[in-house]
Amino acid sequence: MARAVTDPRELMRRLELPDSAVDRMANLDFPLRVPESFIARMEPGNPRDPLLLQVLPHYQETRLVPGYHQDPVGDQASMAVPGVIHKYRGRVLLIAAASCALHCRYCFRRHFPYAEANPKSEQWRGALDYIAGDSTVNEVILSGGDPLLLADSRLSMLIGRLEAIPHLRRVRIHTRLPVVLPSRVNKTLLRWLGKGRLQVVMVIHTNHPNELDETVHVALQKIATAGVTLLNQSVLLKGVNDRVETLNELSEILFSAGVLPYYLHLLDKVQGAAHFEVSEERALSLVEVMRNSLSGYLVPRLVRERQGAPAKQPISGMLRRTDEIRLDI
Repeated sequence: MARAVTDPRELMRRLELPDSAVDRMANLDFPLRVPESFIARMEPGNPRDPLLLQVLPHYQETRLVPGYHQDPVGDQASMAVPGVIHKYRGRVLLIAAASCALHCRYCFRRHFPYAEANPKSEQWRGALDYIAGDSTVNEVILSGGDPLLLADSRLSMLIGRLEAIPHLRRVRIHTRLPVVLPSRVNKTLLRWLGKGRLQVVMVIHTNHPNELDETVHVALQKIATAGVTLLNQSVLLKGVNDRVETLNELSEILFSAGVLPYYLHLLDKVQGAAHFEVSEERALSLVEVMRNSLSGYLVPRLVRERQGAPAKQPISGMLRRTDEIRLDI
């Protein structure tokens, strides 16, 4: 984290790209942050590298596009107490950390007021009291930011306190760190992970097969061996992974590392990310071809999150004009 690159021109220098590639960028409130280990997987000299496109600030982020908002999925309206988001029956989301190792340009929480939604005061007391007081909740989702940026002592303490709530069955950890910083998967983490009363599910986030090098593969296999259920969710991003060949390869590599493809999200319409949008029609076409070329368990569910809906909304429907849609298989 300390060595993460935060200057776009420094990133261009590392990738042997001209400074002119950053001249059009605005000075954004959501700055660049990318660790060395992620940069190492980018292709030098390629301005369209799919990993680079996910992290490099772009002038299009300053455009105000109708239908795009600062809180696209209604997190703030669903905050029951500071840091606890309660949208769906049976589960709550706990903002366990306010920062990430990587700043993804399409992040739906890029405008989230983390300072106002800090549940860590008084050792999580308010958040834990809320969860303990609702017996309909059986699963807690640790999110952020990235919960694995917390020290292992803090994480194990938090999960230990969740284990003391009798109606909880599972804890789900949403994290990008095993992919972005695989060295985070250390012996201390593995020692307590999955060893308690609660079943542990880890949902990683990776969008492109180039993110999954051998170090990531080893880290994921260690987590799986520790008894943790591993799932992946991706966001469908224009110019990054909106090709059948790319999505198929991603599913195959994930499964070989012990990770089951889980969700393929349509873009959350967050202000600053409109240039990544892939149409619903194209997304349906891509998934249909995946379904015809992969085993069923390798095809992630295509979903969208809608504010106020009781769950993630599956995307389905009759395809139209499929002969006009270029899939680039």
